[in-house]
Amino acid sequence: MPMPFDLDQRIEDRIEEVGSFAKHIIDDLIRMVIFTGELSRIVWESITHPRRVRRRETLYYMDMCGTDAVPIVVMICLLMGIILGFQGAMQLQKYGGDIFIADFVSLVIIKEMGPLMVAMICTGRAGSAFAAEIGTMKVGEEIDALRTMGLNPVRFLVMPKLMAMLLVMPLLTVFGDIVGIFGGMIIAVIKLNLPIVVYYNRAMGAITPLAFMLGLFKSFVFAFIITVIGCRRGFSAGNDAMGVGRAATSTVVSSIFWIVIADFVLTFFYSMIGE
Repeated sequence: MPMPFDLDQRIEDRIEEVGSFAKHIIDDLIRMVIFTGELSRIVWESITHPRRVRRRETLYYMDMCGTDAVPIVVMICLLMGIILGFQGAMQLQKYGGDIFIADFVSLVIIKEMGPLMVAMICTGRAGSAFAAEIGTMKVGEEIDALRTMGLNPVRFLVMPKLMAMLLVMPLLTVFGDIVGIFGGMIIAVIKLNLPIVVYYNRAMGAITPLAFMLGLFKSFVFAFIITVIGCRRGFSAGNDAMGVGRAATSTVVSSIFWIVIADFVLTFFYSMIGE
């Protein structure tokens, strides 16, 4: 006889867990929207008053997020271009379309894989670092000290990071695009015996200015997402070492999720305008 009661109780517990999880997600989204609105206001104030931007800290984060990330970006994008070239060559050879390997690799790298792979790398390097840095400052009560001194923590801590990411991620994407296309050329030359000049001409013909700019626009959107999520998770971190670790982990997971969502939305929009 007690089995139905236990079953009903378990169902109620699961429903309560789902509801609690949904409430947590909604509350987190609301806090993220509020944080994004505050950051957008500060961005506008920084545009209208450039002297308020902390240039030294911006240059530091540009070096950390950009220069230090070049080797891993080059390696990952080169391997991605080689993989795309190899997979494309296997299929195109069946139909005698060897020459179209340049079009395939170039467009996929420029419009999709270049910005996406660079965003994933920056999420692991910069996003988690932002969350850990701000979370550690929160544990040390440094953020409370900034508020006590009359300083806005968002302007003081987040703005240099955002400026740096918006400046370096498009440059990293360009590097990744070039190296990825070069990786595809390696396969085209070795496996398909395609002349380098032919591959180069086909690639340059396939890459339109609009496609290039749309790929760069994706990198701007991804940079904003990574910075906002990383910094917001840092501000909401727990007041201990485990809280900082959870904030860094949550940053990577959440950033990847929202980057994929944004990539889907942008790709769908691009398809509607013919690109």
